[in-house]
Amino acid sequence: MKNVLGHLRSGNWKSLLACFLYFDTGFTVWVMYGPLAQSISGDLGLTPSQKAFMTAVPVLSAALLRVTFGNLYQAMDGRRLALMGIILSSIPPAVLLLMPGVPSLTLLLVLGVLLGMGGASFAVALPMAGSGYPPKVQGLVLGLAAAGNIGAVVDGFLFPTLAEHVGWQYSMAAALPLLALSAVALLLWAKDSSPKSGSVPRAATGFATSMVVLIGLVLIVNAGLFGLGGKLGMLLLPVIGSLLVVAVLPGRYRAVFAERDTWSMMLIYSITFGGFVGMSSYVSPLLIDLYGISQVHAGLWMAALAFTGAMLRPLGGWLADRVSGVRALLVLLAAIAVCDLAFAVLQPGVQGGIALLVALYVCFGLGNGATFQLVSQRWVGKAGLMSGVIGAAGGIGGFYLPMALGTARETLGSYWVGFAVFGGLAAASWLMLVALRSEWLVWALPEPEEDAALPLDGATETV
Repeated sequence: MKNVLGHLRSGNWKSLLACFLYFDTGFTVWVMYGPLAQSISGDLGLTPSQKAFMTAVPVLSAALLRVTFGNLYQAMDGRRLALMGIILSSIPPAVLLLMPGVPSLTLLLVLGVLLGMGGASFAVALPMAGSGYPPKVQGLVLGLAAAGNIGAVVDGFLFPTLAEHVGWQYSMAAALPLLALSAVALLLWAKDSSPKSGSVPRAATGFATSMVVLIGLVLIVNAGLFGLGGKLGMLLLPVIGSLLVVAVLPGRYRAVFAERDTWSMMLIYSITFGGFVGMSSYVSPLLIDLYGISQVHAGLWMAALAFTGAMLRPLGGWLADRVSGVRALLVLLAAIAVCDLAFAVLQPGVQGGIALLVALYVCFGLGNGATFQLVSQRWVGKAGLMSGVIGAAGGIGGFYLPMALGTARETLGSYWVGFAVFGGLAAASWLMLVALRSEWLVWALPEPEEDAALPLDGATETV
């Protein structure tokens, strides 16, 4: 504990706290559809795949917007960018509070794209927090900042209970004071020490274009235009959106996609963070449908699971600082694959199912921290961009998980295929990491502990 406090004092801890609050409240807004999905579906008469699509759109939005938001961070002060993100995130709960009557699915999907700005905060909150700390403690610092994943706990506790008293539509307004709190913290404490380069107008144009076109794509898929309707259009949406986002990036940043390590890290994070956010957005309807749990109790389980994963993320970064993220992930990816496949094969009852979900969230949390400890070592000086790119892969994984589960439920009457698919992907990522292990350990092995506690000059140049 003494070493941990020493590490925190070696940098700007107030800015770290502000970044944590920014990501925490952003995460709360980001996945708020999940714990309310049953009520929304009842009012709108949604099919299982429509319900999955509604909960998955904010996840996909955050995944794609993280890239252009991260690119904008490379050119613009992070504090100003974070405040802009908070304003955009506050639009959906404000609209639902003020509008009369029940909104349509179309409106909820458009607002879902804006909710994704809560998750896109990842591309700003993490590098801005890390910019005030020396490189040897990045695993711990980025893990603490990203523990803002605990925002999902607020979703599970707050929104289903409020919805019973005021309705799901108005319960979402509870996010507004939380967003205001994080805005005040950013104004008072946040400081961005990262070096900046590139054109702000060009980066801002790319970000705005990606948001507008993403809204258009979601509406096209929902309306079934151009042959993109139904399940096929939903499954193709991330592919089309990803191509769009890459196209608007400057050429020098697109070069990172030519690196094998970029794709390898993206696959790993699509399993760890994709599993965390995808399951967090869908675990409430999953538990309700599988085990007949009430919406309030399902929300409480969501909160408990999200709390587990979020709290273990800093531990994952701390552990990776000591044994390397490579070694940690070799164990964690194997465990994720085993848990997913066990769920698919055993189709357990309520006690066994919740036990497997707890085990999955433990691995998700530790794996998220370990992954970004590796990112901070592999891509020094490309903080915003790589946070956005790798984070986007996690969000895309988080989009496909509820889509796979919802589609399997609607088509086959069971969720086992969805779990089997993600178990197979986790096993494939483990095999890939085994093949890369020796090469990655050359740069991933930790430095001696006594060096890590010393503040370093020029630390602001790091992720």
